[in-house]
Amino acid sequence: MAEVSLDVEAPIEAVWAVLADGWSYAGWVVGASHIRDVDTGWPKPGTRIHHSVGPWPLVIQDTTEVVRCEPSRLLELDARLWPAGAARITLTLVARSESLTEVRMAEQVVRGPSAFLPKFAQDMLLIPRNKESLARLNALAHGRTGTPFH
Repeated sequence: MAEVSLDVEAPIEAVWAVLADGWSYAGWVVGASHIRDVDTGWPKPGTRIHHSVGPWPLVIQDTTEVVRCEPSRLLELDARLWPAGAARITLTLVARSESLTEVRMAEQVVRGPSAFLPKFAQDMLLIPRNKESLARLNALAHGRTGTPFH
């Protein structure tokens, strides 16, 4: 399982607001290029984001579904990218102070041909991508606070 973490310069409520806004998904998830629809009730378990992945015109249309949700604490997703496979992604939030939130992101390929890649190869692909995703999440969550970066 590829795991990364980042201390986000925003209160836990601001970080959760980004995650709970399915329309912001393409703004922080590296590779997601377009949100086509978000199921009513997102992020309740079973709801999905209908997204496109990849650069135009080589986009793949797929979905990401909520597996588990504990508001302001945890969001577990089943992210599909067929024909490559699907991954289980868990985002965990921990308030470090009123204005700092640790976000942990763990991802494991669970289905499809990519699941047969050795762990080190999966980590080489996923860890840099997920670090960048958390950096983007940081910018979006921090932007919701209206304060400049330090």
